[in-house]
Amino acid sequence: MISPQTLERYQTFLSSPSAQAWKRFGLQKRSGVAAPLFSLYSKQSTGIGEIPDLKMLMNWCVSTGMSLIELLPMNDVGFDFRPYDAQSTFALEPMYLSLDQLPDVDLKPFKSKIDDLRRRFPAGTPQVNYGIKKGKLNLLRQIFDRQKERKKKPQEKSFSDFMNQNNFWLEDYSLFKVLKENLDQSGWESWPDEFRGRNPAALQAFKQSHGPDIEFQKWLQWQLFEQFRSVKQEANSKKIYLMGDLPFLVSRDSADVWSHQDYFKLHLSSGAPPDMYFASGQRWGMPPYNWPAIESHGYDYLIQKLKYAENFYDLFRIDHVVGVFRVWTIALTEPQESGGLHGVFDPPDEKVWEEHGRKILKVMVENTAMLPCAEDLGTVPPCSYRVLEEFGIPGMEIQRWAKDWGKTYDFTKPEAYRHNSVAMLSTHDSSSFNGWWEFEAGTVDAALFKRKCESRGITFEDTKNSLFDPEKSFHGRLRWREEIDSVQKLVMILKRPEHEIADLIDLYLGSWHEKNKFWKFLELPGPFKEKSSLQLVKKALLKASQTASIFSVQLLQDWLSLDPSFAVDSWQFRINVPGSMDERNWSARIPKSLEEMKKLSINHEIRTINTQANRHSEAEGRRI
Repeated sequence: MISPQTLERYQTFLSSPSAQAWKRFGLQKRSGVAAPLFSLYSKQSTGIGEIPDLKMLMNWCVSTGMSLIELLPMNDVGFDFRPYDAQSTFALEPMYLSLDQLPDVDLKPFKSKIDDLRRRFPAGTPQVNYGIKKGKLNLLRQIFDRQKERKKKPQEKSFSDFMNQNNFWLEDYSLFKVLKENLDQSGWESWPDEFRGRNPAALQAFKQSHGPDIEFQKWLQWQLFEQFRSVKQEANSKKIYLMGDLPFLVSRDSADVWSHQDYFKLHLSSGAPPDMYFASGQRWGMPPYNWPAIESHGYDYLIQKLKYAENFYDLFRIDHVVGVFRVWTIALTEPQESGGLHGVFDPPDEKVWEEHGRKILKVMVENTAMLPCAEDLGTVPPCSYRVLEEFGIPGMEIQRWAKDWGKTYDFTKPEAYRHNSVAMLSTHDSSSFNGWWEFEAGTVDAALFKRKCESRGITFEDTKNSLFDPEKSFHGRLRWREEIDSVQKLVMILKRPEHEIADLIDLYLGSWHEKNKFWKFLELPGPFKEKSSLQLVKKALLKASQTASIFSVQLLQDWLSLDPSFAVDSWQFRINVPGSMDERNWSARIPKSLEEMKKLSINHEIRTINTQANRHSEAEGRRI
């Protein structure tokens, strides 16, 4: 049973600006799974996970006692295939369309071509082959053209209604896509002046000469809309709730930026300052928002984005929520190699951050029925936590990073997690749980430690081998030598007074004997084991489920790590390595089909974890 104290804390959500969304969900502990669609596949998939495949994931959730599915952004990524650098924050990604479920389309003439696509792009390979996008688009265009030739328009009203209801973004997006096709996919900033500057006469002439191409783009989005809306309807009928990930920013080369140039500060790039996870900070390339311009138009861009997302999601994750308070900006004139080192916050005045964020979040919660959740990781201003609590917006608690920082450095006890939060073992930007345990726990980031040393005139190479064990250090992580068992020994080797190296001491205290501390946190017997195990994974998952957090959502690969047959490289298998251009980013595929997942023997074990933690989807919860 959920304790009366916890229920009392949950009740406070009903007096927040997000109260209406909470009343819809009920104050019930929930468990869920996070998975990018590109990582999934079924026997029906053509080259990549497809929108209807989510119905099979729902069935798996029902069998394991879960009621939440968290997705990565589903927006059109063009041909760069980076979900957080989309060409539109409205349009969906066409490669996720199922060719088998296009309404009112006779597929018989295309059966051999569909079969050929499946042979050329098998869905069960370790990495997604993104060549599937061109193959699918070519075939979809043939299907579209045949529909037009046959003048088969029994759903003409549905298509027409879709276009009328989404005119705010659909016309500009479709025009943008066709312009890119005709200009060798070049970025809009390099287009001829009349297109770059959106000359009305030039755009009208282009529309008239490319009518079918523009209509095809709208038709694709309509098909995606119909398939995804059907998924949401089925999910809700099964008491499964979908959490969408709405990117806070959008690609510089996007329909959004091209069509609303005044809404963005085009001379800047967004990013993140250096922190303990990314020594050089981050430079994302997306332009920051010009909020005064957006506000002067009644926040139409923000509101319309939320209204469209409501068709597909019950909850939405505000990616990089600290960006609504302030965003790290880097001038485009800064060298690329400096990353996010040399930037400033926008707004620059810290005194206005809280009110700035409160104003934007107020617009969001007042204009959507979805429940917002917040990705509040990284360098977070204190005002962010206050405002999220005030608004009843769940933040994120990542088990490996939830500690008593600056004091004991012990892992946070489950009952001390924020009640209004999502408890997770890992994120799409981190290693998996097994990868963390085997290669990161008890280590420090080499690049970060080196930069901090050199900023104080400490020669890193002279001290590295005295502090760290090279035989146990891998993948840019440095593991402490056993003999460095006190702050005094660290200070002696670095030859600096404690007050000058306080941040290095903090790194040491946060990582020294980290595995020992985590082992005790899980209440496991005996000395810790260097390699991960099924027992360790299960205890970590159970501990996350037992937290005070109202939601517990785990990456699919962390759930599947309970299965002895889930044999993947614990370090290499991850969704993304931030700040890298590794071709493996955004392409890892779960080595089990959705059909196989439904039959896994661990499904009962997962269900038991959720039941024991009062997160079972059929468990009695406090409903309003």
